[in-house]
Amino acid sequence: MEKEKLKIIGITGSFCSGKDTIADYLVSKGWPNFSLSDEIREVLKKENIEPTRDNLIKKGNDLRQEFGNQVLAERTFKKIKENSIITSVRNLGEIEFLKNKANFCLIFVDAPIWERYSRAKNRGKETDKVTFEQFRNQEQQEKSKEKNKQQLDLCKDRADFIIINDGNLEDLYKKVEGIIGKINE
Repeated sequence: MEKEKLKIIGITGSFCSGKDTIADYLVSKGWPNFSLSDEIREVLKKENIEPTRDNLIKKGNDLRQEFGNQVLAERTFKKIKENSIITSVRNLGEIEFLKNKANFCLIFVDAPIWERYSRAKNRGKETDKVTFEQFRNQEQQEKSKEKNKQQLDLCKDRADFIIINDGNLEDLYKKVEGIIGKINE
């Protein structure tokens, strides 16, 4: 398939808002999933650095500073051969790169902060063992307006679709199916 004819669905949003749940659902429907964060994890592994949330944020920002805001999208795009999902889109440079390379649309996922914090605590990952204040502070790091940093609020402004994930899984899947229907029109 020619790269410019590829359909790519980007998924971004607040921490613990349901991005991976949506990605897993779309994978079950046959969409391969690629994560920009996996590119950062590869670099951290080579550098023998623990992939904590703070280290992922810092290394992603460092990579954008050194190689350009599109670097994570560029590295990931080289791996794509068919219609796919790309998760962890967090910078306007990544969005612009993908819009110029493929038929790209962006979904932004959000949920109330207390609900997301509860999901993080219930998930039980080592990186989720933070206080509510730490959770909120980490989130603020993801909302920069600086060129080489995570720009979640600016990405939200550029999203083609916004999902508020404050219901059950069935509700979330219905919202996703509605978006897929619009994308396929």
